[in-house]
Parts: sequence; structure tokens; C-alpha cells
Amino acid sequence: MSRETDGDPEQAAAVSDSERLLFGGELAYDVGWDQHEGAWLKLGLWTMAKGLPRMVGTGLRLAHLADARALRVVLGAEVGRGIAQAVGLVAVNAVLGHILAGGGTNERLTSAFPALVVVAVAALVGSLLRSASTAATGELEPKVQRVATEQYLGLVHRVELAAIEDDEFHRLLDAARYGADSARRMIRYCTNTLNSGISLVAAAGVLTVLHIGLLPLLVLMTLPSGWRSLTISRQRYLSFHAFVQHARAGHLLGQLLTQREAAAEVRVHEVGPFLLGHFREMAETSEREQTRLARSAAKIGLIADGASGLATLLTYGALGLLLWSGRMDLAVAGTAVLAIRTGSSSLDGLVLQMADLHQESLFVADFERLCTEAKARAIPETGEALPEEVREVRFEKVTFTYPGSGDETPKPTLREVSLTFPMGKVIAVVGANGSGKSTLVKLLAGLHMPDEGGGTVWWDDVDASKAERRQIFARIALMSQSFFRWPFTVRVNVGIGRPTEPIDDRAVRAAAEFSGAWKFISELRRGLGTLLGRGYKGGQEASGGEWQMLGIARALYRRPGILVVDEPTSALDAVAEQRVFDQIRALAAAGQTVVLITHRLHSVRHADVIHVMKDGQVAESGTFTELMDESIGTGEFRDAYLVQAAAFADSVPAQRSPAAGPAAGPAAEDPAEGARRT
Repeated sequence: MSRETDGDPEQAAAVSDSERLLFGGELAYDVGWDQHEGAWLKLGLWTMAKGLPRMVGTGLRLAHLADARALRVVLGAEVGRGIAQAVGLVAVNAVLGHILAGGGTNERLTSAFPALVVVAVAALVGSLLRSASTAATGELEPKVQRVATEQYLGLVHRVELAAIEDDEFHRLLDAARYGADSARRMIRYCTNTLNSGISLVAAAGVLTVLHIGLLPLLVLMTLPSGWRSLTISRQRYLSFHAFVQHARAGHLLGQLLTQREAAAEVRVHEVGPFLLGHFREMAETSEREQTRLARSAAKIGLIADGASGLATLLTYGALGLLLWSGRMDLAVAGTAVLAIRTGSSSLDGLVLQMADLHQESLFVADFERLCTEAKARAIPETGEALPEEVREVRFEKVTFTYPGSGDETPKPTLREVSLTFPMGKVIAVVGANGSGKSTLVKLLAGLHMPDEGGGTVWWDDVDASKAERRQIFARIALMSQSFFRWPFTVRVNVGIGRPTEPIDDRAVRAAAEFSGAWKFISELRRGLGTLLGRGYKGGQEASGGEWQMLGIARALYRRPGILVVDEPTSALDAVAEQRVFDQIRALAAAGQTVVLITHRLHSVRHADVIHVMKDGQVAESGTFTELMDESIGTGEFRDAYLVQAAAFADSVPAQRSPAAGPAAGPAAEDPAEGARRT
């Protein structure tokens, strides 16, 4: 369906007032697989015919990759069917010749019997070959889908994180997902196209053998039929896309009326009647659109049928003239009628299959383009080896910029950052939102590399951009604020920290006990075997704090050289938060390298090094004592810390009981001590 901005007033009128109010116009997906929505409507019969070899070639290549033997069976069976059909038509001509010849009935039937046997055998062989082709096609389809899916998934999971974060690459990924399904459907369309094409060629070949003048009659008969199939199919396609926009909008309103997140406001604000009214208006608009398109399709069908009828009349008239003039035998004319009808039916099927084949080939082309792009943007599989025992990771004037979109000129997220992460220490990275903390950690973990010419991340004396990236990943466990909640069991949600090894329940429990997650795990009905996912039978949903403890357990289970925790306590209560920070200090005391990113400045008092980020740069670095010293540093950390400490201190008197004695106000106590106690 054309977009409203295309300037088509007829299509713009199909967008209801409700859609304009609620969605600003037609509710159209902005995803990769939707980009070919109108491509079929621009297709003509000649365009499809020119592109047919390429489309069939793509399908054959995928099929050969999936199962070459099954492909050979399909090709052999389809070619055999075409030959059997041609032999059958020639045999029919012989049968008619004997039947229409002079002599007695028994004599004519006896002379026609061998040809009848050939007709029967050809029909039987064609039926057997069709069964063989159907079976082999059914065998090929799932294999092609599996091979295509494995191919793009195997490539995509190895691309740089920058590619996944790239909107254009993600659109292509959407289309490729659809393309894997299209590859499966394309096999059947290719088979049907080959069958229709071979049948058409067989019919044309027989007509040429019977009488060279019959070939133009086939063209005359089949072209109107092909035009009809293409036009009616295009009209149905347009009808579907006109309908699907309204259906999508109506479905969205239904979801909004029933989903849990909107339920309270739907009731308190009485939103239900408002949404139902707009649903009705969109449904009525859809009904009017369907009526208009149905009438249009009826007119096109009438014109096409009239043209087809006229072509049929002219064809039979030409056959009659040939018979009347004595240039054609009656048996040949009868066979010609069968061949022309067979050819016309084959062309109908050919046009429809070519249209479907073209549609699917667009998405398969996206799939192939994604594979090419993924290979170009893959994480290098080789590189320099890291030292066995790394002393420090050092950032040297590192600048990093996320890619922009459109004409936007992106600004660097990190600008000439120089700092050090000494191993075996607790290193805290603090700063306001947007200061570059999380980006800094992504570069530390090897997920991003500095801009070209934008400095270096050193693992001792090895440049991270030249190192074997897998070795960097192996040294890191990342417990980010937005860590992924796998829809698997508790056991796997922790054990997936080391996915290449069998899951050790004892190690899972140890990590869960350390993180504080074991308390709620032990209370689950199925313990470690509990599925974490609402909406599935037996599934349960964990709270935000419980998930956070599971995330910490997963990172601990990985046994990394460097444990990175990004806001590890954002969803925890005060008691659980203090427990986590105590455990982090215990890890550090045992020699574990911990990189702590947090807004809670009182929790970094015991860090060995604190890096303060501001506007993508390092504002200052040092120990807690150094950063709190008014004679040292810029005061960025000290000022922010005192603001937080004062807020905590102000809340302390209100929380104390009278029995606790008089509370010292903020001015009477050490702000750091007040923050620590709170």
C-alpha cells in the first residue's frame, strides 16, 4: 500500500481520521523486512521473465548447499515430467489419428491401442515423477531453512558490537531473519516454476512439431491468460496490504486495552470507550477499503476474462480455418486444442509462481547481503596473544565515537581518555549519567575499539585492537546494569557464565550463595530447575532485585580475571546493597580485579583507585582520601560526595528512635561516616 506521503489521494483517503490522530498517519512498520512491501506492485510480466533465471539460480544454489542429492531428484523428476507430458501429447495425437481414420470401429481401436498404452504409461510416469519431486522438495525445504538460519546466525553472533548497535545493520538483520524463511518457501516456488515452465515448453514443442503455424496460436491464447493472472494477483496483493495496515492498528488498540502495564490507567482514566471508538472507526474504514478493492478486482477480472475469451475465440477460429482449408488434419487440431489449453494453464501457474518467487527472492537477497556485511564486520579471529599475567590495562588518549544517523555529525563519547586499571585492585568509575562510564567499560571489555587514530587501549604492552579478541573476552565478566535475563532455568541463568563447560550445580550454588540469590532460589518449587519466564507453563518471574543477584552470581560463576559490575545494586534494598559491596571488598581482598561503576559514591570509599568521568573525559583520579582532600584534584568527586552525604545525613534523625539518644546533625558528624552508616 502506498504511503500517504506518496501523494496518492486515493490511498491517503484509506487512512482513517483515528489513525491520523493516534499514530500520525498509517501505522506502518519501520523494520528491515518491511522495505519490500510495495516492490511487487512495480513488477511486470517482462520484468519477471528477465529476472527468472537469477531467481531460480538463487534457489538452486541454496538447495545444493542444503542437500545436493535431493536437488538432483527434483531436477530430474521435473525434466522427466516435461518429457512425459510431451510424449503423452504426441501419443494423444496418434490416438486421435487412428480414431478419426477410416475403417471399422474395432479396427480403429485396435490400431490406436499401442498409442493409448503410451498415453497411459506417460501419465503413470508423470504421476510417479511428481510424487518423487514432491517428496524431495519436502525434504529440501526444512534443510534449506536450517542451513540459511545457521549461516546468518553463525555470522551475526561474531560481528562487532558496533554492527549490532548500527540501525542500518539491524534493519538488514530483520530482513535476513525473514529471508531464511523465504529461502524455504523459495524452494517450492522454484519447483513449481520449473514445472510450469517445462510444461509450457513441452506444449510449445509439441505444437511446433504438429504444425509450425500453431505456435502463434499458443501465444495468442496464453498472453491474455498470463496478463489476467498477474493483474488479479497484484490486486489481491494490494488488497491485503490495504487491509493489513488497519488490522495492525486495530490489533494494537486491542493489546493496549488488555495489557497489564496499561490496565490501571485504562480504568482510572476511563480510556476504554475512547480506544473502542477509534477501533470502530478504523474497522469501518477497513471495510470500505475492502469493498472498493473488491469492486476494482471484479472489473479487472471481467476485462481479463473478456480478453481471454476473445483470444480463445480467435484461436479456435484460426484452427477452424486451417481445418476448412485442408491444411490441418482433425486429429492434429484436437491435439492442438489440448496442447494450447495445457500451455495456457501452465502459463497461469508460471505467472503466479514467478510473482511469489520474486517476492521471496527480495528477502533472500537481503539474507545474502547480510551474510556479506557480517563477514566484513566480523570480530577478527586471530591476533597477538595477551600476557599470561597482565599487570594493568592502560587507556592512552582514547577517543571513541558512536556512529551517527542520516546527516547527523556524532560527537565523541570519550575524548582523549587516559587512565589505568591495575590488576588485583578495586577500581571505581563514577560520574553523572552520560559521562562515558559504560562506554569506557565496553572498550575495556574489547566490545569496542578506539576511533581510528583515537588512542590505544594497552593490555601491558599489547594493543587491544591487535590482540586476539577472544583472549580479552575470556578475562572479563560483565555484570552490566542492563544484563540479559535469559528465558531459561535458574541453573542456566547462572551457568551460562561459562557456556562452553558442563554446568556444575555446586559451583552454581556457591556463586548464588555469595551473591545472596540462593535464599530465594531455595524457596522456588523446582529450585535450580525453575523456568524464569512468565507466560510459560511452570514459569515464574523474579523481582528486579532477585534478577540482579542472579546476574552477579552469573558473573562470579564465570571466574574472570576482571569482574566488571555496572550499577550492581540499583534494584536492591539497603541491606542487600551493603551485602553486595561487602562481598566486592572480599573479592578484592582475595586478589580479584573489580571494576565498579556506580552512582552511590559512599560505596567506593574502599576502592584502590577512583576515576571520575565528566563529559567523556577523566576529570580526576585518585584514592578516596586524595579526592576528598581540598588541596588535591578538581573537587568534582568531593563536591558530589558531600551533596550525597548531606542528603543521607539529613534523613538520619527522622529515622532514629528516641531511645537512641540525641542525633548529631550534619554539621556535627563526618559526612563520609554518615553516608557509610546509612
